[in-house]
Amino acid sequence: MAPTILPFRDINLHASPSHYAFTSPSSRQAPTLVVDRPTGDLRLNDGPLPGAKRISSIAGILGILKLKLGNYAHKIETQEVALTLTDKYIIVITKAQPMGRLRGHMVYKVAGTEFLPMRERPLHDTDEDAYLTLVKDLLRRGPMYFSYSLDITNNFQRQSQTAPNVPMWKGADDRFFWNRFIQSDLINFSLGVNDTSGIRYGPQPGVDPYILPVMFGMMRITPARVKSTSFTFALITRRSRHRAGTRYFSRGIDEQGNVSNYNETEQIVILNDSAGGLSGFGGGQSMTSGKAGQDLQVYSFVQTRGSVPLFWAEVNDLKYTPKLQVRDVETSVEAARKHFAEQIRIYGENYMVNLVNQKGREENVKRAYEQLVRTLVTSTSESTETDERTSEKTHVLEAGFKQKEMDRLHYVYFDFHNETKGLKWHRAELLMGRLNDGLTQGGYFRGVESPGAPGGQLDTRSTQTSVVRTNCMDCLDRTNVVQSMLGRWAVTRQLMDAGVLRPGETANDDQEFEDLFRNIWADNADVVSKSYSGTGALKTDFTRTGKRTRAGMLQDLNNSITRYVRNNFMDGPRQDGFDVFLGTYIPSDSTFANIQLFLDQRPLVIQSVPYVLAASVFMILVALFTRRLPDAAVWPLRLFMIFWLLVAVYCFRFVHGHGMLYVSSFHAAQVEVLSH
Repeated sequence: MAPTILPFRDINLHASPSHYAFTSPSSRQAPTLVVDRPTGDLRLNDGPLPGAKRISSIAGILGILKLKLGNYAHKIETQEVALTLTDKYIIVITKAQPMGRLRGHMVYKVAGTEFLPMRERPLHDTDEDAYLTLVKDLLRRGPMYFSYSLDITNNFQRQSQTAPNVPMWKGADDRFFWNRFIQSDLINFSLGVNDTSGIRYGPQPGVDPYILPVMFGMMRITPARVKSTSFTFALITRRSRHRAGTRYFSRGIDEQGNVSNYNETEQIVILNDSAGGLSGFGGGQSMTSGKAGQDLQVYSFVQTRGSVPLFWAEVNDLKYTPKLQVRDVETSVEAARKHFAEQIRIYGENYMVNLVNQKGREENVKRAYEQLVRTLVTSTSESTETDERTSEKTHVLEAGFKQKEMDRLHYVYFDFHNETKGLKWHRAELLMGRLNDGLTQGGYFRGVESPGAPGGQLDTRSTQTSVVRTNCMDCLDRTNVVQSMLGRWAVTRQLMDAGVLRPGETANDDQEFEDLFRNIWADNADVVSKSYSGTGALKTDFTRTGKRTRAGMLQDLNNSITRYVRNNFMDGPRQDGFDVFLGTYIPSDSTFANIQLFLDQRPLVIQSVPYVLAASVFMILVALFTRRLPDAAVWPLRLFMIFWLLVAVYCFRFVHGHGMLYVSSFHAAQVEVLSH
């Protein structure tokens, strides 16, 4: 069986005025990838090209980003020819930070990038500079990971089911292949698809090792110990590239069945891993003598989170709590059907845990979600549990008679906020009673690698046949608490299966491991929250320590204020960055290609109101702190203050009443996003 075609571990970049050339010094038989300047045409060459003015080593090619169309004047034999060319930039990874090893495979974090322009501009284009700034900010903030030998876009169960004789990028999960769009030029060249010049080269498999899949999300690999048994513990959260974006600009579902803030989280336990951590077992620890020669075992438990699969939105208007809008359930049925059909195809049985409030502004979302499930499921049976704290603790919807694909959906509502009121978060364990049977039946993945196994393939001993899909409104704070609870259940069962724990014991009985477990899941909450809301998660002090502290409360206050500011005044450009990088918006296809897209088009009067408000506040402060001479009249200063106070009040009321005119809007993908 042929081995998987892996990306090159070392690439040299040869830059010249006429081309960029990429070679692998350790693979001398590999062809040279050449990108001609300024056209961006791709070709393979049997050796390095002369004339390079700069040679540098890079960690990989992130992709090729296309921006605006422009005109280029070129002289051919004394004749000046005007060409229309696409502004393209090759994005290369210049720095990679090692994160640890999984089964001996090193995983890296993208720590530095460089943009290589196809053509040099004598003058800067303001829109092009704005696009570049957006993408650079995204790459600077976004945690992105890759591996040269392990497909981290797929969980271990999917990896065991992937054909080993294909290039890594072909086996990558399309949902989590974060740089899939900007790799399109290389992928199309590999497949033999026409390039922009209309030349058909035919398939070019020689380019495959230059295509490096990158994952966006959270990655933590660390040594752990329970009852003197050492193992590698890892948590990976993969964020979907479909319908990606910021908190209030990306809600609900789209027509293709993609939901906002969709993440797959895989919790991994690896036993007898002699090559785990950063260097050797457990980050440098040697294996215990009793483990020598034993088979390496991989345990994996997967769960997902994602926005409520309805057409709904919250429109920013400077209010702390934006107005909630939910469309008719009937309009969401087909999109939701696509979403859950994919969930069932990939994961099997789906347990949909809904944590939104049953009262207040979130009530409409809860009711609409349940109506949607009733529509999808053939014959629905319902049951409700209540207690003294709330009128509805859990609400369960399931198929009465399973006949169709959608009957594999199991809806479980849990009134999280009411049940855990007063920091009684242990009451969240009440949810486990509803999920225990499904979790036990669905199980988890277990694979074994025998010593000397060809290609390091895992022998599958058990598979996970169901998934818990958790959501609250943002799929952040409440969702992470429940997911960590499910992760704790999984690691206890896995260690019991491995013989580390006896029946009746739990993993959290070991305080050292419990502290490690809590901190990793709190880190996961922060990473997912920062990419979606702009700040870390709330109540992480309780997640980390099991206690609520004053410092934690102050941090939550700071995060809440920061979220308000970011969501209202900074998320527009962040959303633009996602849309340009992921191909949701392609600048050259815009109807606004010939105007300055990022120029403020609001009337001057509207633009000036915040400045007048700031000036009036300044004048009021001046009046308050100006010292008056003893013999000076009082009324002029009072009239001055009253005048500017009235101006300030009017401006504030105007801004507050017309909040949608002053929030940070998304310029690039406005048409596309609003259409959803």
